[in-house]
Amino acid sequence: MNFCTLSLAVLLGANADALTPGDHTRSLMLGEQMRSYLIHVPQSYDAQKPTPVVLSLHGAATNATIQVAFCGLNKKSEEAGFIVVYPNGTGTSRLFLTWNAGTFGGLPRNKADDVGFIGKLLDELPSVIKVDKKRIYVTGMSNGAMMTYRLAAELSERIAAVAPVAGTMTIAECHPKRPVPVMHFHGTEDTLVPFRLVEKTAATWAKVNGCPLEPMTKEEVVKDGDLKVTRKTYGPGKDGAEVIVFVIEGGGHTWPGQKPPIDFLGKAALNLSANDLIWEFFKKHPLKD
Repeated sequence: MNFCTLSLAVLLGANADALTPGDHTRSLMLGEQMRSYLIHVPQSYDAQKPTPVVLSLHGAATNATIQVAFCGLNKKSEEAGFIVVYPNGTGTSRLFLTWNAGTFGGLPRNKADDVGFIGKLLDELPSVIKVDKKRIYVTGMSNGAMMTYRLAAELSERIAAVAPVAGTMTIAECHPKRPVPVMHFHGTEDTLVPFRLVEKTAATWAKVNGCPLEPMTKEEVVKDGDLKVTRKTYGPGKDGAEVIVFVIEGGGHTWPGQKPPIDFLGKAALNLSANDLIWEFFKKHPLKD
């Protein structure tokens, strides 16, 4: 084998795990625990071009596979060209998985090192896909939204912006190393994560981001049957960071723009696409040097 052939073999070996467009399941070891996640790579993916990554975190009593269907982000991924990663939490069964996002209501106390898991996941992603490290974002549903807030607080140097849906901040301390832009969606008739908790969460992040503690604007966005959606905007604050809250009056524990899988979760604003709004918001807020 000559030098050129050997070099090519080494190069191919180094890229043996590189992902192609489509859906993939991966795992990693965190200490002695095996953790897993799903990745959706859009058809337009170019392995030579740094590509934005959106992490989408599932709610309690669900998993990454359910989150794929619940949020519908794969479709937006194909339209916009970003990669979606769906990590799995931990639990006693493959279905009932949760995140160590803090203390909230009747959720069992989860002691897993989920911040460490996401950090290691972000370390490993560049070995299989071409990541734009200035455009790593996180969204999540319910307990996954709570974890989204924790990641914003504790991994702010790696996460450019976040968009929690139907979940509030449940950690006691919030000291990010940099301002983190936030877009939050919540229904006023959410029976699982009460809407009354949203104001405190928004005020905390408005303060952290150096925004005015009162919203600068409040405007109706869309009327969807008997649901009305209004937008509250705090900011801009430090480095252009802002906090935007979409209030779905009459809405339940749902993802705007997606039909709820069960009626128990309440009503969803189907004429409002959270995925479109989230991606437009993320595009505005890359990680600053």
